Amino acid sequence: MRSAAAAAGGQLRAGLASRGLDHGIRWVPEPNLHLTVWFLGEVSDARATVVLESLKAPLPVSPFTLHLAGLGAFPPSGPPRVFWMGVAQGGSELARLHDEIGARLEPWGFRGEGRPYAAHLTLARVKEPPAPAARAVIRQLLRDTAADAGSCRLETLTVFRSRTSPHGAAYEPLLRVPLE
Repeated sequence: MRSAAAAAGGQLRAGLASRGLDHGIRWVPEPNLHLTVWFLGEVSDARATVVLESLKAPLPVSPFTLHLAGLGAFPPSGPPRVFWMGVAQGGSELARLHDEIGARLEPWGFRGEGRPYAAHLTLARVKEPPAPAARAVIRQLLRDTAADAGSCRLETLTVFRSRTSPHGAAYEPLLRVPLE
């Protein structure tokens, strides 16, 4: 599934390059492709212990099928800042996981983003906003690029620690939480 998502990102990248629209875009390397259910941000080691303790009990969502397909951008209008692959199946289950994690973390001062959870797989971040004339071309290319990464069965959720460096992010799994 990850390699199929990376291949779809590669098709988008090639389409952008063929139109001279590939500058100022930072692509997520295939090994780092992941679907974020809840982003915690910077957490101290002491606080990380409490977070992991809060999350270790099984999550009250049955295992489910996740299907990734389709491309888009955030924000939905104006200059795109993120290119993503969408969730064609499993979105409601991911939203329930997001809500459950939020409820478990709220007592420790973690708050949601203040907007509805939008499940997606980030493929790239746009560092330089494209010129207004290029935006429609990019959005049309997103609609026209065939992207289907297939399906997989989700039975656990993994909590990762990310460490950033000039070479990009490195992800370390800290905890696997089973779905009930």
